[in-house]
Amino acid sequence: MGTPLAVAAVQPSWAGADVLANAELHARAIVRAEARLVVFPELSLTGYDLGAPSLATDDSRLRPIVEACRAAGAVALVGAPARDADGREYIATLAVTGESVTVAYRKVWLHGAEFDRFTPGEKPTVLTLDGWRLGLAICYDAAVPQHAADTAALGIDAYVASTIYGPDSHSRRDSHMRERATTHATWVVLATAAGPSGTFAQTSGGSGIWTPNGDLATQAGPDADQTVAFTLPALA
Repeated sequence: MGTPLAVAAVQPSWAGADVLANAELHARAIVRAEARLVVFPELSLTGYDLGAPSLATDDSRLRPIVEACRAAGAVALVGAPARDADGREYIATLAVTGESVTVAYRKVWLHGAEFDRFTPGEKPTVLTLDGWRLGLAICYDAAVPQHAADTAALGIDAYVASTIYGPDSHSRRDSHMRERATTHATWVVLATAAGPSGTFAQTSGGSGIWTPNGDLATQAGPDADQTVAFTLPALA
């Protein structure tokens, strides 16, 4: 049985291609969030730049995030390109704790030019935290009903999506999240970019949390450097 889970969705300011500067912005947001789970958008450490170099899990530039998670008692889900030992590269979610960084999830449903470089992840993934089973998604995953269905089939308590939506995609963004919540009777947590990100001159913002019946529990506005937080109630 899961205890209440304090969750924060962050839409950080983007410091350009400077990974260390972005990591420091992430670290400050983690400390401010005062949440157990802190979720960031797709490719949050590099911006949506499909040419950005991959990050290794032992990259020293990730230390500010590790230290912030240790201080806050948090687990952070951050976005970056990742390379496996066999040379294949993925759009990934890194799970950061106060002790380590691991590749938690590899994007399954790639889109457009992403196929030119990246390999699709092989399967949906569930991250377990404090008794909660969290199904992970990256951007286009969350727009594909089959991804949520395959993830929900593993048994989840929340669907956690790290995304980027264009500035005119507000209705589509919210519709996707509401549909995932109601179809699978699960909490939905969305962290999406705001302001510029890589090759996007502007993005939508609107990170939020939806209840299992599709109601909006909380939502950020369109500007960067915003965080929304909500405590998911204890599991029955």
